[in-house]
Amino acid sequence: MALVSRWLVFVGLLLTASECKAQDVGHVQVVTELSPPHQTMVAGQIGGYSTQLVKAILQQAGVSASIEMYPWARAYKMALQQPDTLIYNMARTAQREQLFQWIGPVASYRLGFVKLAHRQDIQLKALADARRYSIAVQRHDVAENFLKKNGFGQPGQLVLAADISESWQLLLHGKVDLIIDDPMALTAMAGHFNVEPEYVEFAFAIAPLQQQTYLAANKAMSAQLIDALQQAHKQVAESALYQQVMRSAFDEIMPTKQ
Repeated sequence: MALVSRWLVFVGLLLTASECKAQDVGHVQVVTELSPPHQTMVAGQIGGYSTQLVKAILQQAGVSASIEMYPWARAYKMALQQPDTLIYNMARTAQREQLFQWIGPVASYRLGFVKLAHRQDIQLKALADARRYSIAVQRHDVAENFLKKNGFGQPGQLVLAADISESWQLLLHGKVDLIIDDPMALTAMAGHFNVEPEYVEFAFAIAPLQQQTYLAANKAMSAQLIDALQQAHKQVAESALYQQVMRSAFDEIMPTKQ
């Protein structure tokens, strides 16, 4: 699509310009999870919108880095405990505010319930309707905390998964009724598991879980590194394309009805 082409051109130009002027101010490790289309794994290579954005920020800041993909619970623990570690995409919640240093937003998510398309018995018109069903969520994910705070605490109601792939496996194998994901992810995740996109359906958007998510840093990362990364993020965020991706990326997939 046009958005993808313009995005790749933008990233290429930014990286080329940065290579000419950036000075290496340090090395960090970066951890993330599988979350298409923002974080993807194709032929052993980590990519996606947010990954390219993070690479541009690192290059602009003059920070060398290695990016690795893990289950979310493990990535979260690494970023929490290991100095000089960055993580994306992290929801910025009150519980996490003082646990990390925040570089800047690198994605927009509109999370909601996903079901198998043939499950016409599952009809969700309000959040409370989902309490009748079993739901897979990732351990330490913002969705887990949100659901627990909103009355989803009965035994067997929430099934904790290591990562989004495990949540999808539970859904596709009929082990749970619902999972939580972004509508942008459905086509890519269906392809990952060799099923047709029409096999799954975005059933209900959870309004409080529509948010921007961040590149965040371990609390002990040096002030010099944090400042360099934050300044780099500001420069990248000034581009019209960055603003388009952050504002309306999922509108190309699911246009808002007027």
